[in-house]
Amino acid sequence: MRVSTILAAKGRSVTTVAPGAAVADVVATLAELRIGAVVVSDGRNGIAGIVTERDVVRALAAHGASALERPVSDFMTRDVVTCHFEDTIDEMMDRMTRGKFRHIPVVDGVALAGIISIGDVVKHRLESIEAEASAMRDYIATA
Repeated sequence: MRVSTILAAKGRSVTTVAPGAAVADVVATLAELRIGAVVVSDGRNGIAGIVTERDVVRALAAHGASALERPVSDFMTRDVVTCHFEDTIDEMMDRMTRGKFRHIPVVDGVALAGIISIGDVVKHRLESIEAEASAMRDYIATA
């Protein structure tokens, strides 16, 4: 199964913010949409960075409440790990586990084309395992 399969099921919508957005506004967006990350846009449909709940917590720990007034560009992860439509679910699980992150933007060339989370990956991996088990049961029952 590939990243394109996940995006076909969940859609390609991505919540983005500008680099100058206040951290407080990003926190409000994360809470309102019940999501764990937003992509920081470069203004040309590309990626300048990503901000996660963890980034916000680290900013608050280091700078206190004043971090909420600062631009998200001060705290975003700039070296963003991305993936492509043809990458496999197993590759994504490995990347996320080794990198200790839960969100990967999907790019088409250099353009932002979607985002997947560890929840998306696990859900589709479980569906695949369940389908394999069902096929095995059907095979055994008809043998």
